[in-house]
Amino acid sequence: MSEIEVVIGRIGKPHGIRGEVTIDVRSDEPDRRFAAGNVLRLQPPKGSALTLRSVTVVSTRWHQGIMLANFAEANDRNTAETLRGSLLHATIPADASPEDPDEFYDHQLVGLAVFDLDGTQIGVVTSLVHGGAQDLLAIKATDGRPTLVPFVKALVPEVDVSGNRVVVADRPGLVAPMDDE
Repeated sequence: MSEIEVVIGRIGKPHGIRGEVTIDVRSDEPDRRFAAGNVLRLQPPKGSALTLRSVTVVSTRWHQGIMLANFAEANDRNTAETLRGSLLHATIPADASPEDPDEFYDHQLVGLAVFDLDGTQIGVVTSLVHGGAQDLLAIKATDGRPTLVPFVKALVPEVDVSGNRVVVADRPGLVAPMDDE
C-alpha cells in the first residue's frame, strides 16, 4: 500500500453567493491539504442525490476562525448548497507522518499492541474514535471485550509506531476488568 486516504474535512453551509462554503477542518495541516489545485475526493452524505465525486480547490481563506473554501465545481450558492454535509478525503503517502511528533494518523495506530505500565499486553488498537472533546482509542482487550480509552497523555503516555506498541496507564474498568467482574 503506497497511498492511503484520510478525511480532512466536512463541507458546511454556503457563505455568500459565489460558491464559497464553510469547512469543518479535520486536519492538523489545513493549509497543506486545502492548497489551491488539490483534487479532493468527495463523499456525499447518505441519501444525497449528488453525483459529483471530487472537487478541485480554487482558494481558501479564514474568516472569524472558520475556513472558507471555493471549489472549481461550485461557482454559485445553489451549487455550493448541494455539497453540504459531504466529507472531503485527501490521498497521502502510506508512510507519511504528521509534522508534530505527538500527532498520528489513524492508520498508524490501528493494529498496535497495547501494553500496561508493567509491560503486560492488555489488548490491540482497533480504531480511533474522533470525539468532540477528545479522541478515543478503541481497544480490543485480550479477553475480547471492546473498550474505549481517552487518547490523552495521562492515560496514553507512550506511542511507539515503529515498535508497534502503545502504553496505556490502565485503571480497573478501563481496559482490564473490574475486580468484581
